[in-house]
Amino acid sequence: MIQVVRRAILLTMLSLSLLWLNACSGESTDTTETTQSTPTQKVKVDEPLGVIARVGDQTITFNEINTMLNSAAIVGLSMPELGSPERDTVRLTLLDKLISANLLYLDAKQKGVDQLPEYQQAVKGFKDGVLVNLYRSKHLVGEIEVSEQDIEDFYKSNIIEGAELTDELKAGIEATIRKNRVKQSTSTMRKRLREGHKSSIVVNDLDPEEDQVRSDDDVLAKLDGVPITWGEVQPLLQRAHTMTSTQSRIEALENSIDNRIMAQKAKDVGLEQDRIFKARYGEFSKTQLINIHRGQLVESWDPTADEIKAYYEDNKERIAVKEVRKVQMLVVKTEQEADALKQQIEANEINFHKAVADHSIVADAKKTLGQIGWVNEGSGFPELDKETFLLEAGEIGGPVESPVGWHLVRILDQRDALHTDINDEQTYKNTRRMYLDEQLNQYVINLRKESFPVEIEDEMFSKLAQQEIDWYQEMLVKAQKSPDEVIEQIKRLQKSE
Repeated sequence: MIQVVRRAILLTMLSLSLLWLNACSGESTDTTETTQSTPTQKVKVDEPLGVIARVGDQTITFNEINTMLNSAAIVGLSMPELGSPERDTVRLTLLDKLISANLLYLDAKQKGVDQLPEYQQAVKGFKDGVLVNLYRSKHLVGEIEVSEQDIEDFYKSNIIEGAELTDELKAGIEATIRKNRVKQSTSTMRKRLREGHKSSIVVNDLDPEEDQVRSDDDVLAKLDGVPITWGEVQPLLQRAHTMTSTQSRIEALENSIDNRIMAQKAKDVGLEQDRIFKARYGEFSKTQLINIHRGQLVESWDPTADEIKAYYEDNKERIAVKEVRKVQMLVVKTEQEADALKQQIEANEINFHKAVADHSIVADAKKTLGQIGWVNEGSGFPELDKETFLLEAGEIGGPVESPVGWHLVRILDQRDALHTDINDEQTYKNTRRMYLDEQLNQYVINLRKESFPVEIEDEMFSKLAQQEIDWYQEMLVKAQKSPDEVIEQIKRLQKSE
């Protein structure tokens, strides 16, 4: 009965999740209904649905934003609760980041950065790597089928007599059988892969000690008569695990030959049209182009030391971190009472917490025990501020008078000031980084103003955000899950997309 209930809940969650993900991408689950776009949606031919922004000919979808949102810790943002106003605030921040990235991407293409050899080499290497993995899993190893009879036979042959064949044991047996079959398939992979191909390796030219005198054109191996040169495989053969011996380099070359064959076979069977390949390759090639372009821009703006120092002086308030103290405070009506309590505390007749709870005139003192958190120098009443920043951690100061009463101050912790001297190495690095970030931000702003149009679909954004809230409430009711469990389900489903 429990299993039936669990399956019903799971099916409900999955159906709701699919509905919501389709809603986020603008898709309808009813194939009999024809969706008509309104003029404000500006839907274009071959454009993905759920588009919330356009940058030139690039589109940004609501589902892209949500995928980023579930990884927001990476970009320095926390993941806000579903249905909260903060969630849309973070979405807008992420949308701004995607718009900036797309502007740099279009600018890079316009400037021909995608024709640079370093870019071409990087994307080719990634492309071949993805194709190799897809071909290996789909065509060389393939789907490993494990039948109920296979599990039964393994159980009879390998499991101690009398052991109950539980669901957990069945799962373990199935995993073991599949693992063994993958090993068997892999052991014959090279032989099957190389049927119809001819390869050779020039063993005498692989000695690591000869690396310094090799030419990029030196031929180290051949595949079907096509030479494989030192220039092509130098990074591969100079990795740590291949530097020690000729034999390790031979195996690395053999693997490289296998990969070349698999990459070509993958193209021959049409894996370049595979959904997984297209998604991964498209994301990598775009990100790589942006990163190379950004690096070139930053290098071209390389500021002088004098420019960095001038920038520091102009922005010192933003760069320098003031000294702070973590403060606990006791406030009473008279100086005499404050003095008496201080003597009792220093004589260990009463601790500071109890003194605050029993005597402080501050309204919420019993709740906070006088802890007011971290304070910056110069942020409070002058005389009290002066006393606070003369003390060391653990010391008690006062009494000091303020408009609200007489204070005893206890320092719980302290943090020294940082980045107050541009001649400090870390301060210089931080200042330089901030300077370059501002240069890049201004560059992107100019691209948006002058080079590439940016359109944001506010109506679509609001519609899909509301659909998410409605879906979330429905899921809580139908799937009987806690908010945390719902969020985890969303993350898993979006990750699988």
